[in-house]
Amino acid sequence: MAPADSEFWGANRWVCRRRKRVRVLPIGRGEAWMASEAPDYFQPEGGLVLTHLLIVRDVDRSREFYRRVLGATVVRERQPAILRFQNSYIVINSEGGPTDDKPGVQAQAPPDPNTLSSAMNVRVTDVREVYEQWRSRGGEFLTEPKDHGVEIRCYLRDPDGYLIELGQGTGILAEMGRAASA
Repeated sequence: MAPADSEFWGANRWVCRRRKRVRVLPIGRGEAWMASEAPDYFQPEGGLVLTHLLIVRDVDRSREFYRRVLGATVVRERQPAILRFQNSYIVINSEGGPTDDKPGVQAQAPPDPNTLSSAMNVRVTDVREVYEQWRSRGGEFLTEPKDHGVEIRCYLRDPDGYLIELGQGTGILAEMGRAASA
């Protein structure tokens, strides 16, 4: 049963709003993680919001991957697609030629998925729980989570080959004098 101050948020999740924070509560599983509410994409309070732009071969396929596997919320369907993901946004647009505001620049999805030039980095408090959740939704990971002392991490690819790092701070927190989440 969801808390009294919660609302249904789709994909079997409830959102609990308290003190300007959002808790995503998968039904019957307790709290998955906490995130600050994303600022308004179109009119950010404070005047700025940082997003991540992905150039893809098929906007619909990529939008559905981020919605279905990562649980992002679609704000705009296309041209560009905009998805709210926890406390940020993912902007998805198709390949194309130069425009008047970026002359000489070709927008292109990664030509080689085995060459890393950029990656989305998603930090969580329980990497193994999110790994299992995303795998159950069709996410294909390169490996299971690996412990590297300072962090536990693993990677999956989106439909265009972009790497998404899923990580949890461990030893790095101790180095900084902070306790790891239970």
